[in-house]
Amino acid sequence: MNPIAQKALARARCVVDFLPPTKRRKKYWTAAEEQLLTKLYGETPMPELIKTFGRAESAIYGKAAGLGLKRSDAYMASEHACRLRRENNPGVGSRFKKGNKSWNKGVSFTAGGRSGETRFTPGTIPHNNVPVGTERVTDDGIRQRKVRDDGPAHRRWKSVHSLLWEEVNGEIPAGHLVVFRDRNTQHIEIDNLELVTRAENMRRNTIHRYPPELKSTIRQLSKLKRAISEAANEKQDD
Repeated sequence: MNPIAQKALARARCVVDFLPPTKRRKKYWTAAEEQLLTKLYGETPMPELIKTFGRAESAIYGKAAGLGLKRSDAYMASEHACRLRRENNPGVGSRFKKGNKSWNKGVSFTAGGRSGETRFTPGTIPHNNVPVGTERVTDDGIRQRKVRDDGPAHRRWKSVHSLLWEEVNGEIPAGHLVVFRDRNTQHIEIDNLELVTRAENMRRNTIHRYPPELKSTIRQLSKLKRAISEAANEKQDD
């Protein structure tokens, strides 16, 4: 195993070591536990079930739902059941009925003080608005140019290299995008641009384009990340 993978493995082991012993491994339900839950679930209060099975309330509810178990009518009518579960349609008397009107319908709420002087009025342009033609660079290093003032942000701005491509070759077809041949986002020249499908671009960005040793490291890191994620999820479920 190369040094990068060894360091990642060490970090993953540290994360798992911090988990309590009972949280490091998922506790699967045995057939005997499922049979016992089937027998007890209908009448047994949740605190007793938690004590019997040593599991969280959510885990017991989840397993019961998976087995199709229901509380008995007697239990639902008892004091052990949640009020919302016990009562038949609670709160129905205080709900809005069809045809009722809210007390504030038609009432105009106007804030006092000088709030009217500072409100935006229709047609007001924000102070941080920039004119069409302004350029910026995204966090990914893509240079963009503002092409319109209306519409959502992703329509107001367009990548400069895509604009150059469309100027020379016409509109970009659906399902395609323009990429840099040398992967240098600052090298915006028509000879350095290429039209590819999104599927082809995805294939180019997979690990298969890397050397064998680096591909092995990436796979190992991915496995470690999955192991850490699964351990964290088990900690929440148990």
